[in-house]
Amino acid sequence: MPRYALKVEYHGAPFAGWQRQKDQPSVQQTLEEAIRMLDADAPGIAAAGRTDAGVHAYGQIAHCDMAKNWDSFRLSEALNYHLKPHPVAIVQAAPVSDEWHARFSAVERRYLFRLVSRRAPVTHDSGLVWQIGHDLNAETMQLGANRLIGRHDFTTFRSSICQAQSPVKTLDELRVEEVAYPDGREYRFHVRARSFLHNQVRSFVGTLERVGAGKWTPDDVQSALESRDRAACGPVCPPQGLYLAGVGYPDEPFTLEDNGLSRPS
Repeated sequence: MPRYALKVEYHGAPFAGWQRQKDQPSVQQTLEEAIRMLDADAPGIAAAGRTDAGVHAYGQIAHCDMAKNWDSFRLSEALNYHLKPHPVAIVQAAPVSDEWHARFSAVERRYLFRLVSRRAPVTHDSGLVWQIGHDLNAETMQLGANRLIGRHDFTTFRSSICQAQSPVKTLDELRVEEVAYPDGREYRFHVRARSFLHNQVRSFVGTLERVGAGKWTPDDVQSALESRDRAACGPVCPPQGLYLAGVGYPDEPFTLEDNGLSRPS
């Protein structure tokens, strides 16, 4: 069966997460139902990462097996037609080899977390950011973030229900970007690693927010990490500011031509 990689974008609010759930809507179920409108016998799909309830994606990657060969542009267009009115879109599609796997072929995952500091409620970004009402110090947060970069036992920043075999991971990047607006500030946390533990990014951001607010010091982050104790973690921040921003592969499956911009409407 021909296999296709799919770059998927979604708004996580209506879903109980990526993974199919028995009694709740999921992104996986929604996409599989669209695929089976094109191929009733298509098997289930696999994804690079299982995002939690309320988490969004710019660049989730999945793969599907189809009974016939599809032009990449026509496949993405057909799937987007059947995905309506759900907030899920196929940004790109591309043929890949039978051995290529959205999860197991990935060598890097990138997340973005958006935190907005302002008093007035956000309107245009409602449900898309974590909003707080106090100032933060981005430089101090970066100092705390630097303590987490590298290979560590991240038990402190791991959910108690995490199913990963080991808490030891290598964090390649945790960068804090500050963007000033006339009516507030946004802090963007860029996080990159080969793989992540359950709730790891949200645990990082919740802890670093305490550093930025002056309640913790960078040394406190170091102590929490070294304690290997979940109780030492700062607050776990809410999911709505988190995005799966991209996935890296040794051989990138998508090309500029896959985006369909040069195709006739």
